[in-house]
Amino acid sequence: MMPIADHPLRYATVNELHARPFPALQVPSTAVYVAIKEPVQAHNRDRQKDLAHLVALLDRHGSQHPQPGATHFQGPIGRAELKWESHTEFVTYSAFSRGLSKRPFDPADAEVLPEDWLAQAPGKRLTSVMIRIAPLPASDAELLAQLDEWFVPESLAVSRVVDGAAVIAGDFRIDPAGHMRFAVFVRPGTGPRRVGRIVQRLCEIETYRAMSMLGLMRSRDLTARLNALDPRLSALVSGLDNAEPAPEAALHDLLSISAELESLAVQFSFRFGATAAYEAIVNQRIEVLREQRIEGRQTFGEFMMRRYDPAMRTVKSAEGRLKAMAERAERAAELLRTRVDVERSAQNQKLLESMDRRADLQLRLQRTVEGLSTVAISYYAVNLMAYLLEPLAYRFGISHGALLSGLVPVVVLGVWLMIRRIRHHLS
Repeated sequence: MMPIADHPLRYATVNELHARPFPALQVPSTAVYVAIKEPVQAHNRDRQKDLAHLVALLDRHGSQHPQPGATHFQGPIGRAELKWESHTEFVTYSAFSRGLSKRPFDPADAEVLPEDWLAQAPGKRLTSVMIRIAPLPASDAELLAQLDEWFVPESLAVSRVVDGAAVIAGDFRIDPAGHMRFAVFVRPGTGPRRVGRIVQRLCEIETYRAMSMLGLMRSRDLTARLNALDPRLSALVSGLDNAEPAPEAALHDLLSISAELESLAVQFSFRFGATAAYEAIVNQRIEVLREQRIEGRQTFGEFMMRRYDPAMRTVKSAEGRLKAMAERAERAAELLRTRVDVERSAQNQKLLESMDRRADLQLRLQRTVEGLSTVAISYYAVNLMAYLLEPLAYRFGISHGALLSGLVPVVVLGVWLMIRRIRHHLS
């Protein structure tokens, strides 16, 4: 029996599930993470430039190159392990090194990704993260003392995660070296892969938070443009029942507003859709951490609820306002078109009435002309008949005048009957 043929994409779809494995990290370790994004049209960027930039870093350490067209890569660069991923709008570099520096979050730790090499990146830095992975202190007091020393207290978020396997902390602030800091304190006995998953989720939370916040910046631009359009649209809608301006002029202005709203929808639809997707990923990544509060401190979920969720609601509000204004413009255009149609129907009615009057006048003129035509035709017909019958009248002694007098009524009656028959036949 011949084996059944596989779908040509079967292996590709299955391999995609395993394409980006979590790193396995020992304790203590240091993680440096950078996400790079093109400022404009990042989803249509030249991905070969991203690969070339990765190869330039690998060549500095004599490391193996990725496959052509690869979207992910993992391999050593010196004493660190590099993980590279290409996403829809950005690329990420993660470098994991054994051990910790004496100075917490030492900027020298980030030199595993050289500054001169980063400066040549095909894009701009979206986020940069340093993560300090250390053993869990013996007491919560010692833990919180270290966190208060490292982070800004009013912004600090800290919680136990993954059933108490680790404690994560961060203040979501950029330090003087340009990095965002997170700390991961690991309980003894926690496996390297679990540690890697926690670190990976922290990087994803920060990356997708930054990507979704781009939607907030765009929504502010959109709000400013909608604020300029809203009074114009409101004025047009309010003036629908007024004689001025003329419906055709109002309809032209309304179509101009509708075209601008449609253009805005095209410009912002991708960013708003991406923002919603990134927001869902952030919330999902926080949820899977299964946070537990430590001594009344705010958790990552609470921090996002207070600082992040309002921004996302602003984006949704701008998106909803754009949609509502487009629908208002469409309804107003329909009303204006109806008004124009009604006025045109009234004009057509008046035109038809005028045409009826003209037709009646033409009919009267036609009847007048018909009467004159009867007289003219009868005149010539009488003369012709007189010439025809004059020899016969002479034989019977009828004078020329008498002959004409006798022919006039007969000819006139005959011509009138003929014209009437013709008019009846035509009508």
